[in-house]
Amino acid sequence: MDDLRAHFLEGMSRAATFVAVATTDGDGGRAGVTISSLTSVSADGDQPSLLACIHHQSPAAAAILRNRAFCANLLAEDQQGVSDLFAGRAGSDHAARFDRAEWEAGALGQPVLAGATAVFECRLATALLWETHHIIVGRVHSVRLSDHPAALLYGQRAYRRAVHLPGREV
Repeated sequence: MDDLRAHFLEGMSRAATFVAVATTDGDGGRAGVTISSLTSVSADGDQPSLLACIHHQSPAAAAILRNRAFCANLLAEDQQGVSDLFAGRAGSDHAARFDRAEWEAGALGQPVLAGATAVFECRLATALLWETHHIIVGRVHSVRLSDHPAALLYGQRAYRRAVHLPGREV
């Protein structure tokens, strides 16, 4: 089984993905955590929706579940420091992370990180605990887009940035 886990981790490390910080504020407390598992569910329906996966021991997961709202901040390619801060690499506790990042309250009162390339403020629609992670689905209440669309990527165990490959334009 250890061999399967090691191969799984190595295989997944080869997939580059964008980096986001899930933030929340409310009765459950203010918290934020860097995540790499964020995707759209649907643009159709009553409201657009997205899905995030957060480790069940993360204080941010517990706060999101209690606050019933969160913000998915898609980081810009120059925000490696913000990613490291909310990943806990800077050593500060969850509440103190906000003292070291520039942010403001969004329309739902959720922390919107300055400089993010896209921000999705959501109300919690549903959540499911799957083994070690909460699968969280949010209904998007508002979207903010910066003038700079280049997102921070993570793959092969390092930060990356997208490079345009010549070829057919879509």
